[in-house]
Amino acid sequence: MIAGENRKMTDQIRIFHNPRCSKSRLTMEILTDKDADISIVEYLKTPPSAAELKEILDLLGLKPRELMRKHEKPYKENNLDNPELTDEQLIQAMVDNPILIERPIVITGNRAVIGRPPEKVLELF
Repeated sequence: MIAGENRKMTDQIRIFHNPRCSKSRLTMEILTDKDADISIVEYLKTPPSAAELKEILDLLGLKPRELMRKHEKPYKENNLDNPELTDEQLIQAMVDNPILIERPIVITGNRAVIGRPPEKVLELF
């Protein structure tokens, strides 16, 4: 293969997507341009389970609070900045309030990235 040549992704890519988010839409464009086999999860309609979130956190190498959108109303209303909250409590807060989950999350095989900036998804190719 020639260096820099576009490669078709053979593994399916799963994206936790919010169509109202510009970063998520731009990430989708990049994936589409790469001819990726995309499975779209509109996580606000179909939130991941606590077990799925734990797997995602492991793939990303993040702690739960690092995956949370701290400026969202539920973060403040539920005092999620409390350092005494356990990882399990923070994960459950994201399950209960999926708007708290940073987006977009893109997963293929045993690798994952957050598409911020959207070009970060290119690390998966």
